Amino acid sequence: MMTSPAFFSTASLNHHPNALVFNVPIAAQTAPFQSRPRVVEGRSFARSVRASNSATFVEDPSPSAAEEEEEEKEGRIGARVRVTAPLKVYHVPRVPEIDLTGKEGVLKQNVTFWKGKRISANLPFKVEFVEEVEGRGRVKFFAHLKEDEFEYLD
Repeated sequence: MMTSPAFFSTASLNHHPNALVFNVPIAAQTAPFQSRPRVVEGRSFARSVRASNSATFVEDPSPSAAEEEEEEKEGRIGARVRVTAPLKVYHVPRVPEIDLTGKEGVLKQNVTFWKGKRISANLPFKVEFVEEVEGRGRVKFFAHLKEDEFEYLD
């Protein structure tokens, strides 16, 4: 058995058949107080130390289906749309409700993709509306819609 505190002891782990033993200096560990791998129900959960001197990078020049779909949806940003579904919104300040059925707006954003990754947005299309409100003049607000709740006018 080794007596140096800078290395794991291998003698205490001989009775564990699945234990992995690493002779790693304690200074390289993240928790220096652990002297051996944790063993639960006969399985060892030791930190693995891997070294590699080579790496292979492969670039796929063809765009994926998600990227093509994103480009198609992004190409329609700025298009005029008309709400076709019966829809009321209640989030415009100092206005009790606004019925959007038949109203026209501008598609501002598709929130299905965020930082290049596909996310599951319930109402993925952000549409800007400008509405004339009595006593306030023109009010600009946004509403998030599903694709089946509007039609493209362009």
